[in-house]
Amino acid sequence: MSRTVFRWLAGGVGVLLAAIPLTAHHNITGKFDPAKTRTLNGVVTRRDWANPHVHILMDVVEGNNVTNWAVELESVIDLERSGWNLNTLKSGDAVTIQGMLARDGSSQIWGNSVVVTASNKRVLEVSAAAKAALLPVANLPARATPRWPDGKPRLGSPPGEKGYWGRPSATMLTEAGVKIEANEHGLLRNIADVDKVAPFQPWARGLFAQRQRNLLKDDPMFLKCMPPGAVRQFQQPYGIQFREDKTFGRIFLLEGGGNHIWHFIYTDGRKQTGELTGNDDNPLYYGNARGTWDGDVFVVDSKTFNDKFWFSNGGLPHTDLLHLVERFTRSDYNTLKYEVTIDDPGAYTRPWSATWNLQWVAEDLPTYYCMDNRP
Repeated sequence: MSRTVFRWLAGGVGVLLAAIPLTAHHNITGKFDPAKTRTLNGVVTRRDWANPHVHILMDVVEGNNVTNWAVELESVIDLERSGWNLNTLKSGDAVTIQGMLARDGSSQIWGNSVVVTASNKRVLEVSAAAKAALLPVANLPARATPRWPDGKPRLGSPPGEKGYWGRPSATMLTEAGVKIEANEHGLLRNIADVDKVAPFQPWARGLFAQRQRNLLKDDPMFLKCMPPGAVRQFQQPYGIQFREDKTFGRIFLLEGGGNHIWHFIYTDGRKQTGELTGNDDNPLYYGNARGTWDGDVFVVDSKTFNDKFWFSNGGLPHTDLLHLVERFTRSDYNTLKYEVTIDDPGAYTRPWSATWNLQWVAEDLPTYYCMDNRP
């Protein structure tokens, strides 16, 4: 699916530079410049088949000099879904690379096109099917909501089945009812839309606008492999999974992306504080989460967050005063409605809400680790 990429000038005006396909899992134009493209001919010296992005290292002869270039590509998951693997290219293969150059002037390029010289075959591109796997599917077969023996909806898989929640209908966090254009990473098409996104405190509005003008290049989830945390985990391409542990009154919430980590939502009525044998009262990436049922709606109250992460795509700021109330409704087998109320008086002038849907994907939760290699 093609996405349109914009570059922000110092004055805050969005200028269309290029329409290029983007399925990368962070905004690559923060690192690579669509206005500076190049074609390289060289020989593969190494293949780095690891997340978050695959890399090819290649020697390029320029006059009397040989420069080793790093070619950055999509994630292992998307490339393997497209039929490629570590042995698609081998050391010694001659290749032609076309793509965007790194903004910092280093010998790095985003591989828009990788062509094997001997066969003239284009390789290591994401297929249409792999792109579609990340997007909502229309007209899924109707199935009733699966339930536990006590009548409560199952948030996870029924016995003998597998699956996870993915394909979010929105990947940018904005106040309910707001209509703005942004790419899948939360980069606004028009920087003038900043004030529509949420009821910012002045400092938070300024920080959000700065992150947008910087093309999200300072995202700690990719620079330092920080967890997505909070709301952002429900905006990621590789989804989430609920594992309900009725015996111990808790739910494991696992992520398919980010660091492939998990946290607890306790349902046993315990106080919303830390524990001396665990986190005590330290601020957390996912807060202290407590869940209760309101009819068929699972309500999660979370607080005691730290401020070391971006709690949404696009870089919306938050403080350690962040308090979230999330409501999960499995309206049928394939649909999970997500509603969140955000109350952070340190960053916003009033509480505000947002909502979107996730779809059931009847597969194993993808295995994606941010810390495998450089971002």
